[in-house]
Amino acid sequence: MAENPLFEKYGQTVRDGTVIFQEGEAGEKMFIIQSGVVRITKKIDGRDHLLAELGKGEFFGEMAIVSNIMRSATATASGPVEILAFDRQGFEAMISKNTKIAMSVIDKLSKRLQNANAQIQQLLRRNERSLVALNLYNRFMECESEDKVLTFNKTVEAIALELQSPQALISEIIYGFDSAGICKIDGNAVRLKDTRQLVALASVEE
Repeated sequence: MAENPLFEKYGQTVRDGTVIFQEGEAGEKMFIIQSGVVRITKKIDGRDHLLAELGKGEFFGEMAIVSNIMRSATATASGPVEILAFDRQGFEAMISKNTKIAMSVIDKLSKRLQNANAQIQQLLRRNERSLVALNLYNRFMECESEDKVLTFNKTVEAIALELQSPQALISEIIYGFDSAGICKIDGNAVRLKDTRQLVALASVEE
């Protein structure tokens, strides 16, 4: 990407297996993937659990430029990866010169914050199944077509990342919704079947 001025200024090339940042470290930068795959993992009960595998155009570590908090998960290169790395000042400079990229990041951040705000309001009185239902409902409502359909594996990855929970657990919960008739899993598609039941599960304490 030598011909890319943005990559020349902010770019990094990392080898397979490189830990980009470690859970518990202080965070100073966020990253946008230009090529390759980054695995996001979190240690739960002494074991590493996969939260998401992120590809080109995805970003991670964004809380470093929002607030000075410790990293909540570990990011590792899965194969060779090219990334853009921004501290707060660099991100602000990028926004002023690269509107398309900036708007994409801001749009994704906004959606994450909207979901996070709804989850925080309910967190003290909801169990994990209800949080998955709330997150799933929000994603179904973002579908533009009347036939509410999501990509199953991407949805599991995204919810796992936002809830900081293992993908296997999120998948198990959604399969439970399928058995209950709330949604229908068909291959790699998940369709909303019973909005009323999903709303009830997302908004009523069990």
